[in-house]
Amino acid sequence: QVQVVESGGGLVQPGGSLNLSCAASGTFFSIYVMGWYRQAPGNQRELVAMTSSAGSATYADAVKDRFTIARDNDKNRVNLQMNNLKPADTAAYYCNVGANGPLGVTNAWGQGTQVTVSA
Repeated sequence: QVQVVESGGGLVQPGGSLNLSCAASGTFFSIYVMGWYRQAPGNQRELVAMTSSAGSATYADAVKDRFTIARDNDKNRVNLQMNNLKPADTAAYYCNVGANGPLGVTNAWGQGTQVTVSA
């Protein structure tokens, strides 16, 4: 079983920055993917960025060159540095972890952290 906890959301003005952090814990052998998704009211949850255990990263077009995902394999943590934030980035942000455990592959979500970009 994998537990996922996010932190770091808040209110920021357009053009500002925030750093989201996610920590995974529980019983597993390895984590193969860690990623961030977001969901705005009335919209479907969408991928923001994800990173594999090998370090490769994938970004949504809307956040390329503004957001950076960074993973610490030793600590089972992943951060999302968000720069030049825009009102369109306002959403609940969720961390997702895919792991290999004693019962096979498991996928877990955090409870979400709110990011609001507003003047």
